[in-house]
Amino acid sequence: MKDLYAINNKAILSEIGERLKRKRLEKNMSQQSLADITGLDRTTIGYAEKGKTFSILTLIEIMRGLKILDELNLFLSDPGLSPLELVKLKGKQRVRASRNLKKESFLEA
Repeated sequence: MKDLYAINNKAILSEIGERLKRKRLEKNMSQQSLADITGLDRTTIGYAEKGKTFSILTLIEIMRGLKILDELNLFLSDPGLSPLELVKLKGKQRVRASRNLKKESFLEA
């Protein structure tokens, strides 16, 4: 795995494009067949694979067409609560129910 902080944004785009192309070729798909599945233009897919600037929506469409959307799970996973948030919530949790004195005295009478 590359140190993404050590390379510039253009190099990251190129890496993403290379990986998309590799996935497409692993599935034995042409750019045109992927374009037909996604509804994108073939040149858009070519630009993405060459690391040209493309939108996140285009990335999602290509990943959907390649059936690799699950690879976004790491990025989209629920981070859960931070330890600080857990402490705050714990402080607000009730330990026991309060007594309703009016209701209890009414029942006793």
